[in-house]
Amino acid sequence: MDIREATTADIEGIRTVAHHSLAASYGHVLEDDIIGQAVERWYDEATLADDLDDTDSEFLVATDGDDVVGFAQCYVVDRRDVVGEIDWLHVEPDSRGSGLGNRLLSALERRLLEHGVGRIEGRVLADNEAGTDFYENEDFEAVGERTVEIGGEPFVERLYSKFPDAGGRQVLTEAATLPDGRQVYAALDESLRGSDGPFYTVYLDRGRDERYGYLCGNCDSFAVSMDTMGRVVCNDCENRRKPTRWDASYL
Repeated sequence: MDIREATTADIEGIRTVAHHSLAASYGHVLEDDIIGQAVERWYDEATLADDLDDTDSEFLVATDGDDVVGFAQCYVVDRRDVVGEIDWLHVEPDSRGSGLGNRLLSALERRLLEHGVGRIEGRVLADNEAGTDFYENEDFEAVGERTVEIGGEPFVERLYSKFPDAGGRQVLTEAATLPDGRQVYAALDESLRGSDGPFYTVYLDRGRDERYGYLCGNCDSFAVSMDTMGRVVCNDCENRRKPTRWDASYL
């Protein structure tokens, strides 16, 4: 099997692998029509073509002859540090257990280091035991959880983090001062992707027990609001949250 950069000629194979992999990983908790809707929305040809042209994205495929049997996609995001956000890593069910996922991740990590990435993040639903085991076996550490809504049902999503050159977990908490002089703490490993920069979760204590709100990573403003639908916007620079692929707005 070969691992190389994905091209537009791989789009149909990527869609097929995504569908088979999602069904194998989440078929026990998600209905077939929800999985089908997800593939159509997340992996339509226009979206994939845009991702392949994105200079801040790494998109690799694993091939067996002419067939795509796996792929990995990651975005390079400039936060307070440079982070590689793994969007997807999928392997055809029949090819699982062969080490292909490990090879894809290793190839992806090498490319991310060339971008100057110091931290790599991955998210997976807690119900996907194979996915959580994969990250933990690859020296990622679970650093947080959140609840996401899929097809009207709540699911726990787990965040994994890895520092390729650091050897072990680092808790990234940055002290900041509110306009009224109060001390707060921005969790650099808890963020939402925004249109112009990330939104960092802010706490009133370093131990992250009492949540305050968000810090805009684009303009360093605390004037960030969230409505009842989960839309996040900075009232100073209009940086807006980009919904994740598990968000209810997609399904």
